[in-house]
Amino acid sequence: MAGRINDDDVKAVRDAVPIDSVVSEYLQLKNAGGGNLKGLCPFHDEKSPSFQVSPSKGLFHCFGCQEGGDTLAFVMKIDHLTFSETVERLAAQAGITLRYEEGGYNPSQQRGERIRLIEAHQAAAKFYVEQLDGPEAEIGRKFLAERGFDQAAAAHFGVGYSPAGWDHLTRYLRGKGFSDRELITSGLSQDGRRGPIDRFRGRLMWPISDTAGEIVGFGARKLRDDDNGPKYLNTPETPIYKKSQVLYGIDLAKKDIAKASRAVVVEGYTDVMACHLAGVTTAIATCGTAFGNDHIKILRRLLMDNGSARVIFTFDGDAAGQKAALRAFEDDQKFAAETYIAIAPDNMDPCDLRLAKGDDAVRDLVEPRTPLFEFALRQIVGRYDLETPAGRAAALDEAAPVVAKIKTGSMQREVAVQLAGLVGILDQEYVVHRVHQLAQWARGRGGDGGNRSGAGNKQGRAGARHQDVTPASLAPAGPALNLRSPAHRTERELLKLALQKPALVSPAFDAYGSDEFTAPPYAAVRECIAEAGGAEQGVADPRDYLAAVLDATPRDSVRKLVTELAVEVFHGKTIDETYAGLHLVNVRLRAVDRRIADVQSSLARLGSQVAPDHLAAAQNEVWVLQQYAQALRTHGTDAL
Repeated sequence: MAGRINDDDVKAVRDAVPIDSVVSEYLQLKNAGGGNLKGLCPFHDEKSPSFQVSPSKGLFHCFGCQEGGDTLAFVMKIDHLTFSETVERLAAQAGITLRYEEGGYNPSQQRGERIRLIEAHQAAAKFYVEQLDGPEAEIGRKFLAERGFDQAAAAHFGVGYSPAGWDHLTRYLRGKGFSDRELITSGLSQDGRRGPIDRFRGRLMWPISDTAGEIVGFGARKLRDDDNGPKYLNTPETPIYKKSQVLYGIDLAKKDIAKASRAVVVEGYTDVMACHLAGVTTAIATCGTAFGNDHIKILRRLLMDNGSARVIFTFDGDAAGQKAALRAFEDDQKFAAETYIAIAPDNMDPCDLRLAKGDDAVRDLVEPRTPLFEFALRQIVGRYDLETPAGRAAALDEAAPVVAKIKTGSMQREVAVQLAGLVGILDQEYVVHRVHQLAQWARGRGGDGGNRSGAGNKQGRAGARHQDVTPASLAPAGPALNLRSPAHRTERELLKLALQKPALVSPAFDAYGSDEFTAPPYAAVRECIAEAGGAEQGVADPRDYLAAVLDATPRDSVRKLVTELAVEVFHGKTIDETYAGLHLVNVRLRAVDRRIADVQSSLARLGSQVAPDHLAAAQNEVWVLQQYAQALRTHGTDAL
């Protein structure tokens, strides 16, 4: 068969390239005993390492997914290469010249597609670097210098320049023997009116390498105002470049990431350069896409998911940066590593920070400061008015499902306690229990706790604003609202009294606000009674009273609830003034206790930042409310 590689050469390649050196390009290996090494399998997701390498035998095997083989089999599978492509790549690394059974050295047409595309990118990178020294690239050199990067820095990161003409690179690569089809497939060229033209023109160029260190694409920065393209233009999706599977700087950072068990995720190419030059050699960046699941897999293999591993995100503090951080938090639980976020003063990125304050400031920036979960929760909670009970309830309703996604029980509880503090809820155990309920509910459904929180929270918040819900539909996200709780049962009985026996609760009932009813459907009914003239109207005109209440209902859901309460049997055996007074007192007493807790939680949340006059007023309000609560407990309805 034409082009078949000589068997002795295949054996020579297999023997010349140690399997552990090849595998360690993709994942961190640790001593497994007996001369073997272990790591997290790159072929399936796992939390503990079941992937083993035997350097003495030249073999690997995963006890989890059963993948195994020699060095060639590993490279073929992980990089999706053919047998010939794999041998050719490893032969090039080992400096072995291959012989082919028919026709001597393999002509370029017979070489595998991936090998050819990699070679095209290597040639392009060399071309771009050479162009950076030319007069046309002065604007590019100025751009780098203004950001603190000298010629040595540019050379270290392989930064180059693409000429502004239409086909400088295309003609150069044609001269190197690459076909037009290969140039188009590689993404280095694109179709023009009269044939292929350069994709990148008049831009500063950063080579993007895969984990093995092979250049698979480029990132290009606009330099001129007359360039109508985007600020950054990246290589399109190609057979060797998938933007969701590459991390800029990973080839330079991987060894230090594995050694230090730490990775720093920044947002751009210049940020990676600034970090590395400042001594933060574990910095990497995504290439024109959000940090996602495939990026996590790359880092997990290098970090080995040990308990001390850390991933630090340095997103900007602006709205876009906050959004990026929240997206990263969505995948936080796929790491066993601890995740943090670092935001520089004045929202500067690492490149600007290095310029303004030097290398020390960059190194200090990436020292872990704020856990990513805390940042994410603060962003969620910050959207609500925590001075009001409704605001705190809505904040908890959105944030609790996020905490429920944390898989480790001890960590989940710890974060739930912190959430209680952020929201300003003194009863930490209530928040812990709420989160635990959501987690159990999610596991029972076989999904994650966030799915229900989306629609469920919308419904709950809409209900709190519009009260267009029935008791069953108003349930917060996750487990259903317990309408048999003492508070809800008392509120329900009082509303039944106001609708069915208004004389027993009038006129005291009409002084109750809708906020004294903790279930929004009941608050809606209370408002309808007020619209109809109150319970006193039921005493004065019992015949038309219920009709007036029903006419005041804004929607069918509330109307159905009014009808239900107007006909439902009371729980008590004797329905008299004593029974009515008991429910009047209990509803008011719970409202007073809630207000005391609200004021105290507000003070707890503000801490030492509370103004002295505000502190005095709040303390006085608490004292008055406590006296009133004691009077209700002691004197009952006489204290109303």
